[in-house]
Amino acid sequence: MTDPIRVLLVDDHALLRAGFRTILDTQPDITVVGEASSGAEAVAQASALHPDVITMDVQMPDMDGIEATRRIVADPAVGAAIAIVTTFDRDDYLHQALEAGASGFLLKNAGAEDLIAAVRALAAGDGMLAPEVTRRVLARFAATPASPPAAAAAVSIGSGTIPRVDLAEPLTEREAEVLTLLADARSNAEIARALFIGEATVKTHVSRILQKLGARDRVQAVVLAHRMGLA
Repeated sequence: MTDPIRVLLVDDHALLRAGFRTILDTQPDITVVGEASSGAEAVAQASALHPDVITMDVQMPDMDGIEATRRIVADPAVGAAIAIVTTFDRDDYLHQALEAGASGFLLKNAGAEDLIAAVRALAAGDGMLAPEVTRRVLARFAATPASPPAAAAAVSIGSGTIPRVDLAEPLTEREAEVLTLLADARSNAEIARALFIGEATVKTHVSRILQKLGARDRVQAVVLAHRMGLA
C-alpha cells in the first residue's frame, strides 16, 4: 500500500478547517496531518510536518497566504504543493500566488468531490488548473509584455509559430503543441483528443516539458510559458 497523502490545512476560520478535515479524513488515501490559523504558523507547520499538499487561505493574521506560500516554496526541505483557497473576485491574489509558487486554486465554496480531486491532483504533481479561475489569471501573464528568450527559435504549430526557449534540450514541435494546450487549461484527456494521441503519451510529453522548463508541475509550466511568450 502507498502512504496516504499528507495534508496541512491553513485558514484563520476554524469552521472551514473543520469542514475540510471532515471531508478529507473520510478518504482512505488522504490524511490531515495538521492545521494552521496564520501564515507564520503555516510556515512553521510545513517545516515540521512535511505535508504533501497545503490548502492555503490568503487573508490571515501575522502573515498572508501569499508570503507564506513564497517562504514554503523557497524551502527545499518541504516540497509541498500549495493550493490557494480563494474566491472569484480577487484575480490579483491569484496572480501573486502563481508568482509565489502556488500549484493551483481552490474555491471556498468548492464541493467535497472538488476538494478531494484537488488534493489528489496536487499530490500527483499535476497541479490544478480550474478553467473558470485560471484562464482569467493566466491571461494577465499573456497580457504582460515579456522580454523574448535569448536565442529563441520558432516552432511551427499548424499555420503559426510560437517561440521556444534556448535550453540544452529545446522543446520539440509536439511538446510545443502540448504546452500550448496546457496554457489553455486543457486536461490530459482533452489534449489527447485534440492531438489524436493517447493519454499516456500526453503524460510523457508533459513530464518532458516540466523537465525542460525546470517547472515542478503543470501550473508552473503554464505560468512560465506565458511569462516567456511560449503560449
